[in-house]
Amino acid sequence: MKHALGFLLCAILAAQEMAHQHQAPPVPLQPLAQQARQIEEALNYLGQPLPPAAQQRINEAIANPDEAAAVEALESVLDGYALATVEINPESRVKVEAGAARPELVEAGTRLFLVKVINDGHVTAQLHVESPNSGNVYIPSNGNSSPPVTLTPRESAGRWADISLYQKPPMRQRLSGLALEYAILEIYSRDPGQRSAKISFNVGQGTQDIGFRNDVDILFTALPSRPVTLRVKDERGQPAMASFVIRDRLNRLYPNPAKRLAPDFFFQPQIYRSDGETVQLPAGYYTFEYSGGPEYLSHTREVAVEASGTPGELAFQLDRWIDPAQSGWYSGDHHVHAAGCSHYMNPAEGVEPKDMIRQILGEGLNIGAVLTWGPDYYYQKQFFSGKDDALSVPDRLMHYDLEVSGFPSSHAGHLVLLNLKDQDYPHTSRIEDWPTWDLPILRWAKSQGAIAGFAHSGWGLQVMSNELPTYEVPGFDGIGANEYIVDVTYPNTVDFISAVDTPYLWELNIWYHTLNVGFRTRIGGETDFPCIYDGRVGIGRSYVKVDGGLTYTKWLEGLQAGRSYVSDGKAHLMDFRVNDTEVGANRSELNLSGAATVTVTLKAAAYLPATPDQALRSRPYDQKPYWDVERARIGDTREVPVEIVVNGKAVARQSLLADGKVRELRFEVPIGESSWIAARILPAAHTNPVFALVGGQPIRASRRSAQWCLDAVNQCWSQKAPHISIAELGEARKAYDHAREVYRQLVRECPRP
Repeated sequence: MKHALGFLLCAILAAQEMAHQHQAPPVPLQPLAQQARQIEEALNYLGQPLPPAAQQRINEAIANPDEAAAVEALESVLDGYALATVEINPESRVKVEAGAARPELVEAGTRLFLVKVINDGHVTAQLHVESPNSGNVYIPSNGNSSPPVTLTPRESAGRWADISLYQKPPMRQRLSGLALEYAILEIYSRDPGQRSAKISFNVGQGTQDIGFRNDVDILFTALPSRPVTLRVKDERGQPAMASFVIRDRLNRLYPNPAKRLAPDFFFQPQIYRSDGETVQLPAGYYTFEYSGGPEYLSHTREVAVEASGTPGELAFQLDRWIDPAQSGWYSGDHHVHAAGCSHYMNPAEGVEPKDMIRQILGEGLNIGAVLTWGPDYYYQKQFFSGKDDALSVPDRLMHYDLEVSGFPSSHAGHLVLLNLKDQDYPHTSRIEDWPTWDLPILRWAKSQGAIAGFAHSGWGLQVMSNELPTYEVPGFDGIGANEYIVDVTYPNTVDFISAVDTPYLWELNIWYHTLNVGFRTRIGGETDFPCIYDGRVGIGRSYVKVDGGLTYTKWLEGLQAGRSYVSDGKAHLMDFRVNDTEVGANRSELNLSGAATVTVTLKAAAYLPATPDQALRSRPYDQKPYWDVERARIGDTREVPVEIVVNGKAVARQSLLADGKVRELRFEVPIGESSWIAARILPAAHTNPVFALVGGQPIRASRRSAQWCLDAVNQCWSQKAPHISIAELGEARKAYDHAREVYRQLVRECPRP
């Protein structure tokens, strides 16, 4: 009996051993092997391939004729790189445990790990990863003038990581349903040293396991990256600020935009660094694209950054193609914001002067007007002083002023108020107390010697026509130069309207019409950063002729006098003259005793690359960028047209080679009646006018323009009156009636249609 029991036990043990040797693998080899190859391919593409020894073990495992042993060997290799193991039970509940991978990261860089997925539920949903330590370190602005703090600086600091699953080809976006598979986990670390992260996984709402078992806490150690010192010199060999777009070979931006707080802006690809400043980079290959703004050429170079040794410094020489300031033409952007739109409102209410000055310096602006406005108004208004900001340097001046936007009058058109002495409207304590239409605000600004104009003029002035000027009456239903049509009839009230940041036809159309009936409002270039444009400041700018040393007041006086041109920074129309009358000097008036042929001269320059940008050129004019010298390119040449405009119509034209060289142009233009005369490269640059008065007569160039203005007042009233307070409606009605009477008189005075 004992012998029989012993024989039976041995037989059972032998059968179990044979079953173990020949048991079916947990998953078939073929799909797991194919997945291993996909992981190898993806890791190679992402720049962090598996070590050669691991690749050799994968090759040996796949070649093993014993399928169960092959699967076990593959699983053993891949498990060594798994940071977490995710188990999905038949009810689709998810449980997570830490894996075998070493939790080592690198500061300012991304490390890759695997996630092992045991999929007993054969789920084919998308695997998701979440972490309170991941994500953006800011909350974008919602326009609130005094926003609540919903993300504190401490909480922002806790979001040190960027954790995501790589689910692009060759990897799958969804789980395959195989009982065993692997995903790739990407972890970026903003900081060096030890950092803890809570990481959870799920396959959809309700799949988290009870008891928080789908979470795992992992303590990481992030190795320090390399501080690379940037040596930046301008064209004179002097230390300078430059913009840098830094990408690795996978086109990833550095520093990581999701982790950028001031002075680096998350919504821009570039950062700004001055001579001697640093950028943190892990070892790898990087492409640096650098420039000093539109007056400079953009250059690109690739560098290798080692974990130690050289290069500890990188030298960059800025390459200027034009320098208008050397001829007294100073650039400025009068519409820049430090809060609202693309800026964040948490963990701080926008950014500070020390962050904005970098933008101004890095884009080569001589003047930057940072405008406090509705968003974060009560925090940002502390930086207004009525003087140049203390961070200004010679020929690079930053000055805080005001845009009336997000105020009760905003519906009538946003106002830009420059060189204010007092930023608070009389007898108000809150934004809501301000007037509900524009004229009282303009009068208040002018009473303290400010320069006043309308922002982003084209909004609300959309037309369907492609003619300039067009006699189609727009809706006057926006926030551009809408109530300008009324305010311009009051002398010394509106100094300028703004251009470059809205479609050129909409903004120039109203300007041309009012010039045609004798008004002398000037034009200025602006960006409305970071609202209409958040790529960089100075996309729209004014170049103002200033004699002697540059000051903010002298620059504004030149803008007010029209001694200026607007530009995208890549096209220039300097020293515009009609006979001996220089634009902006002596009221820009040229007196002629009778009809005559006048001589128009100017210095023009533009820069275009040899190869056209067909995508930009083919965009409709109402798609950004609205003004760009590429849009002016003649065919596939490197030429642009310089036109002379008389009373809104181009009467002469010459082609200019856009190779960056300054050329003197001369035109002979017949003038038969009092007219305004300007030069343009459309849509890239436009001068202010010279006013040629024949026989002492005022400009009355078009009865149709006068009628358009009259019709525009009526249309504007229909849109604005419902939004003006009852207390102010009577005065507003009088102002509109005054404007109507002015235009009726101008209709009568204009001799020609």
